[in-house]
Amino acid sequence: MSACAFCGTALDVKMRIVKDAECPSCRRDLHACVQCRFFDRSAHNMCREPNAEWVTDRERRNFCDYFALSLAGGKSASAQDRASSARSKLDQLFKTKEPDSE
Repeated sequence: MSACAFCGTALDVKMRIVKDAECPSCRRDLHACVQCRFFDRSAHNMCREPNAEWVTDRERRNFCDYFALSLAGGKSASAQDRASSARSKLDQLFKTKEPDSE
């Protein structure tokens, strides 16, 4: 399963995403970079597909031939988990140690 990157509604990864497809819940474009498995904000061109052309608005529909619905999708719970995990590790790192009471 996948999920809409905007509202988190579950989407079947086997469903055919045509260029004007919309999320059944929030009506946002499904054939958009943010919904694609190749989308990566840290990659060159924000896309892991090296042959993809530049897309200006990554949240709106486009005509990219490399589009494939993301398997993760949704509001990336794993990314939020990684962020909170990193924050707690930083908190532990800078936490002052209590002196032992003897």
